This record gives sequence, structure tokens and C-alpha cells, in this order.
Amino acid sequence: MELRNSSMERSYIKTGVGRSNLGLALGLVIVALLCGVSVPSAHADEWNQETILTFSQPVEIPGQILPAGTYRFILFDSYSDRNIVQIFSSDWSQLYATLFTASSIRQEPTGETAIRFAERPSNQPEAITTWFYPGEVTGHQFIYWGKEARELATDTKRLVLASEGAGNNAG
Repeated sequence: MELRNSSMERSYIKTGVGRSNLGLALGLVIVALLCGVSVPSAHADEWNQETILTFSQPVEIPGQILPAGTYRFILFDSYSDRNIVQIFSSDWSQLYATLFTASSIRQEPTGETAIRFAERPSNQPEAITTWFYPGEVTGHQFIYWGKEARELATDTKRLVLASEGAGNNAG
């Protein structure tokens, strides 16, 4: 019986120490929050690759033409598929498109966002073909389909990534 009490006493002491450490840790977290200490948010931007782009004239994306304006390009929040791009209005009030893309590789990363456009006749808006986030060698090539893909291939005289599916919108 005495052995059991000793065992229980040791267990209580360990629990008591754990509680005081928990209290100390909780106190430090509260103090940090009150002092305005925060974790940098750069990781979030790198994860979703949020990029604000302003176009001075209309541009084409798969399935539609975006009027001149400011837009937010981000990766859809998915661990399993990093090739879904969403395009929002600058104030997040409107989702314009959710698009499937394919990985595109460039030789050297740059410190700035890079957008590749397909060359088009002067009476048509430029079509975005690829978006690269700063510092990345892997970008997101937009997938055009049907008539759009054929027109882009004809206009640019080169192969355009295309899909035979009914459309590119993921959502």
C-alpha cells in the first residue's frame, strides 16, 4: 500500500510541474498577444502565391475576357493540387474564375511577377498564357480549350496547351 501511495505522489508531482509549465506558457502567449507580437504572414503569400495584377487594357483568360482593372491571382488552397488558379477582384468581392493550369518551367527565377501573353491581332485582347510568382522557376500555364485554343494556336503560330473538355472552370 505504501508503494502505491509513493507512486501516486510521484504522479501528482509530475502533473503539478506540468500544470505550472502550462500556466507559464499560457501567460507568455497572453503577454505576446497583448504586446502585438505576431508571426510574419509572408508564408501565407508564398503558399497561395497571392499576386495583385493591374491591366491597362482587357486581357483574355480561359473562358472569358477580363476588363482593364486590378485583380488578385491566387492558388486554390489545396495540398493535393497546386495547379488550380483563382482570379478575384482586387477587393475580393468577386471570383472571376477558377482555372486548371499546368506546370511551366523557366530557366531562371526573377524577383518580380512574370506574365506571358500570346501574341494576338490588334483587334483582340492579349491572352494570358503563363503566370510566374516571384522567385519561382515553376509557373502556371493556363489551359485553353476548343475554339479559344485553335484561335490562339493560329494567332501565335505555335502550340497552345489545350483541352478537349467542355471547359476549364474548376468551379
